[in-house]
This record gives sequence, structure tokens and C-alpha cells, in this order.
Amino acid sequence: MAALRSRLLWTLGVLAFVTPAMADPAVLLPDDWFTRAPTAERIKTVQSAAESDGWAAVSVRLFAGSIRAYELRQEDAASAWYLVARWCDLLGKSQATAGRQWLETLSKAGALNANINQAEILALPNEPIARLLTAESGMWFLGDREFSETFFDLITPYDCAPRMIAILQALREKDVRRFNSYTQLALAISLVYDSPPPTQWPHWQVTANVLPRRLHSPLDAFGFLVDSDQGGRTLHKLGTLPASELKFVVDIAAAFPELVWVQRSVKFPLANLVKSYEAVRYRSDRVEEQQYVWPGTRYDLPEIYSEGGICVDQGYFATQAGKARGVPTLLFSGAGRDGRHAWFGYLGTGKKWVLDAGRYEEQRYVTGVAFDPQTWALMSDHELSFLSEGFRRLPPYRQSRQHQFFAELLWRMNQKPAAAAAARKAVNYERRNVEAWELLLAASDELPARTREGLLREAAQAMQRYPDLNARFVREMAASMRARGETSAAEFEERSLVRRGQNGGRSDMGVDHAATIMAGAVPAEQVRVYRKLLQQYGRGAGIDFYDRVTRPLVKQMIEANRRGEALNVIAQTRTVLKPEPGSQFDRELDELAAKAK
Repeated sequence: MAALRSRLLWTLGVLAFVTPAMADPAVLLPDDWFTRAPTAERIKTVQSAAESDGWAAVSVRLFAGSIRAYELRQEDAASAWYLVARWCDLLGKSQATAGRQWLETLSKAGALNANINQAEILALPNEPIARLLTAESGMWFLGDREFSETFFDLITPYDCAPRMIAILQALREKDVRRFNSYTQLALAISLVYDSPPPTQWPHWQVTANVLPRRLHSPLDAFGFLVDSDQGGRTLHKLGTLPASELKFVVDIAAAFPELVWVQRSVKFPLANLVKSYEAVRYRSDRVEEQQYVWPGTRYDLPEIYSEGGICVDQGYFATQAGKARGVPTLLFSGAGRDGRHAWFGYLGTGKKWVLDAGRYEEQRYVTGVAFDPQTWALMSDHELSFLSEGFRRLPPYRQSRQHQFFAELLWRMNQKPAAAAAARKAVNYERRNVEAWELLLAASDELPARTREGLLREAAQAMQRYPDLNARFVREMAASMRARGETSAAEFEERSLVRRGQNGGRSDMGVDHAATIMAGAVPAEQVRVYRKLLQQYGRGAGIDFYDRVTRPLVKQMIEANRRGEALNVIAQTRTVLKPEPGSQFDRELDELAAKAK
């Protein structure tokens, strides 16, 4: 919950909101403007006022006007003016301040990767972000509502705003006609290319000498993909996809000549794109030799196709081949019963996501993780579910977001009842709007604990299909119950949560719970607690339980010279989890036992 709240605070923290009466009279705009959507002429007036009197002052007036229109139930006009206000607010921010805040956000989240040139960010000038745009581009951004809705829907604290705006300006300046035809592609590139990828992207099982962790230049990537689309070499029409999906096309690791080779040589139709995974011959000899890192001196797509590889190479090949042909793709990794595996997902026919291409069902991989190229963080499983459902493309979600925007503003103004009412409208339009639920809870923080627990239960029920979100709300509800002395009720909710996860094939829910309990066990009780957790949550969890519960405990015991206890834990693990002889899990248990001895 803290992560979502930090995003709300980031979104609102730049507003420094004041009432209309407190704004500079020189920049006040007429009240009657805000009950109708902005026209091109009024956008031009806003831009002129911002350039002469300051973007921040103008944004204050526009936010106030948009709220007034919202209160008058002119919601469409209010939302349009809200977007203009967001642009004025963003463009008025100092590049230097925005850069420092971005670095601080990454640092606090542990996401400040080694490839980021911090000195370059800290050297950004103390000038408004608006200086990165020409006057004509600024007018376009302020006036294009569809682009603005997507931009502010997608931008996060993990995006470097000055870099994004600079990329968008460069793409538009290069060829305005192409830019206008592919605005969502341009936005996707700005979201991804504002920050370099981490050293473990796209996967760690190849050295940096063989596969440099670098993105292409934004102009080159945009040109290549537009040329491919216009040349009929893509399986999706890139001009029809939203930036939220195109960001999984533009995160290209392979060189352009490799992508051209794919376009000419790997021509599986969209309905059979899974065959691009199977096209790479599986090298069982490498697995037997435990050669998990690519052994060759080249890691290009023709070489992988020729030499074959293990699952991660198959997944890498399939994702890059998909991107070469304009298909959004993700490279997944996950833990199963007897080992770890890599597979891929892609946007298939009918614009439906296929998230299990190359996944082995008999291994019961609980869930897979993939990089979100916008933030370079691992995507949560509910985000993957949201992708596959596609509800964010539909009108109810758009209406939900409009009410959410005003709930955010009203909450920032400390108008909690009004913020709660707007957030309630938002969740009524779309029950899966997680941030709207967070706002509703934040605006209800002064209500009696039992009343708030009712809201948490309602939010948990709305997220029943998304175990991680459901668990988040249930655990907060249980914590509230425990705080007011209802310990038994709190424990019942937590046990029910784990049981539902296990019944739904999500043994990782139990592993989460087991890892938390094990981390708090004192040394004298660790063996007893572990034996109980192993019986309750280990069965069916396989190597996932080993990774997150067994191995950390055994390593701790070895470091404390409690080797007999460590060997006892390993023996219990073998008895209960029953690894397949010769499997990756079996070998790792042998290696761990050897260290314990």
C-alpha cells in the first residue's frame, strides 16, 4: 500500500494547491471558461499567460477552474481542463529539481541501477521543463487531449520527466508528420528510453561482453519501427496500439541487423508465434553440464537459432523476434516444482495477451515475473492480469480515471468527504481501479476502525481474482483488527487468505506467509517452526519454497556453525518436497548439503 500511496503523493506533491482567491490576479482566467472543453484559441491564451506570468501560477488557476467545473457536474470539460493544468504544472517544474527528485525516488526504492549517469542528471539546468519544447510543440501537447490522457495515465515517479519531454520533442522535430501518425509509439519510446536498463536485463544468463545492456537511440528505434510498420513487416499495425502495450515492443536489446534477419527468416504468423520459441533447439547437454550462462562469444539471434540454447535463450529469441515484427513481448522467469524456467508472453490475435508461451504446465510454475521496461522493476502478477484482460482500453476505465483525478485533487486540498465521494464514483465505474480504492481508503482514514475495515473488505472482494492485491487489502484489514484487540479474527482472515491461495493453485501465497514467519523465528525455535511451515506450506510449492524459506535458513545456520541443524533441515525438505532425482532442485539440495558438511 505504501508504494501506491507514494505514487499519489508524487502526483499531487507538485501542485502546492491554493484556492482561486489566493492566485495572482494577473493570471486568473475567466470562470466561464471551465464549463466547456478548451478550444485551440483558449489553449493559446493559456500558453501565452504561462510564458509571461509563470507556468506554476497558471496551473493553480486551471486546477481550481477544473475542480469548479467538476463540482458543477461538467465532468468532461473538467477533465479536459485538468489535463491542461497538469501540463502547465509539469512544464513549469525545474529540470534540475525534477532530475534530483527522480534520483531520490529510485534510490529510496532500491532501483538506482549502475547504468544511470547520475552526474548527467545532476547537471540538468535550473530551467523550466517547458524550455525543452518549441512553442509549437508546447501548443500541441497542451491541446491534444487523447495524447494527454495517455501521458498522465502512464507517467510514474520512476520516469525522468525532463528526459521524456526531450525525447518527445526530438521525435516530433525530426518528422512532425510521422510523429502525428505514431504518437503512441513516440510516447512508449519516451517512457522506456528516459532511463537505461539495469545490468541484469533482459536476463542475467549471458555476459555483458556478449550482450551489452544498451538501448538504441530513440530516433533510430522510432525510425526502424515506423519503417517496418509502413513496409508491411509487422504483425500488428503499430499505429493502432496504445503506448501501454507498445512499451513492450520498443524495449529492444538486439541489434537492428538481427531484427532485419528475423523479418526475412522467422516468419511465423501471429496465431503460431509460440513456434518462435520452439524454433531454438533445446540444449539438454548444457543443462546436464550445469552450463546456465551462454558459453559462446556471440549472442545474436542468428547464432542462437543456429546453436540452440536453454529455456532462457529460447525466451530471449522469441521476445526479440516478436519485437522485430511489431509484437509486444515479455520474457518471463519463474520457479516450478523441480526447477526454474523461462518462457515468453505476447500480444496475440484479437489483441489478446498470451502469457504462457513455452511454459511447462506439469511443472506447476506458480507465477512468472518480467521486467516492466518503463520502470525496469519486476511486474506484479496483477499487472500481468490487467494486461491480459485489456479493461484499461474500455470507456468505463476512462470514466473511472476521470473521477480518480479529482479525488486526488480534493484529497490534496484536505476536502476528505468530497475526495471520498469522487473516489467512490471511480470504483463504481471500474472496480479494478486500484488507485481509486487507495484514495477512498486514504480519504476515509478518520472513520471508525470497523467502518474502515468494511471498506478494506469491499476492496479485497473487488480484487478476488488478483491474489497479490486481495492479500494486500486483507492483511491491512487483519492488522486493523489486531490493533483493536480482535486477534482471533485477524488470524482467521490471514489463515483464510493462505488457504484460498493454496486452493487456487497459488502455493506462493503460503510461501509468502511462511517466509514472513520464518524471518521472525528466534534461533532456538527455528527447526521446530520450519518443520511446521514445511508441512503446512511446502507441499506443492517445490523450488519456490526452497528459494525463499529453506535456503536462507540453511545459509544462516551454516554461518552460525549450526551445521547439524542445517543438515536436519535439508533432510526434512527432501522428505516433504520430494525433488525429482537429477532435477535442478535435487542438485541444488545436494550442493547445499555439501556446504553444510
